[in-house]
Amino acid sequence: MAATPSRTHSTPSSQHTHRGMQSLFDRLEVFYLEQSRVINTVGIIIILLIGAYFGYKYLYLAPRNKRAASMIFKAQQYFGMDSLQKALNGDGNNYGFLQVIKRYGDTKVGHLAKYYAGVCYLRMGKFQEAIPYLKSFHPGDKVIQAEDYGLLGDAYMELGNTNEGIAYYKKAAYYNPNDLFTPFYLKRAALACEKAGRIQEAISLYQEIKTKYPLSAEGRDIDKYLARLGVVQD
Repeated sequence: MAATPSRTHSTPSSQHTHRGMQSLFDRLEVFYLEQSRVINTVGIIIILLIGAYFGYKYLYLAPRNKRAASMIFKAQQYFGMDSLQKALNGDGNNYGFLQVIKRYGDTKVGHLAKYYAGVCYLRMGKFQEAIPYLKSFHPGDKVIQAEDYGLLGDAYMELGNTNEGIAYYKKAAYYNPNDLFTPFYLKRAALACEKAGRIQEAISLYQEIKTKYPLSAEGRDIDKYLARLGVVQD
């Protein structure tokens, strides 16, 4: 007798799942047909935005940044020579930092020029002029950002705005905690607190240096700063 071919029968569960999936696909199809104009418009907008972003970044900003890099070179040389006026304003043949900022301020190099300009003004004793350039500089590098905050603290202290100076010294200390810069800026903040009559705050900052950074240059002689404020260590 010939063998009877086996037959595969769908179980009720698999039939139910199949009908459920088909129903879902049907609903999605109806939704797309009803909303196709909106969906297509949103898709086109997203594609255009992505294209605009990459076009702006690679076809517009990148070439400008390259040109700015060639133009800032001489200003950086003057900065290294401490020829601050020429570094800021150029020498008649080459751009200074201010010209680079004006023409290429939207580039990475133009952004770096803001930092240089702020430092130039600080060294020239023009503290008020330094502040907006230092504030507009956001490097993305934690160490440099901490230094930038510290320079803003210096500028405000020179202008007699001790409270702002303290605030920026603290920002510099805590932005990227490390054994080198943190105790340095904590000590600056503490000294500024003393000047402002905020003695308990100064003591707290000195004690933080002693506790957390005892091996730092600031930590090794911090007891004498505490002692002059009446805090005698055991």
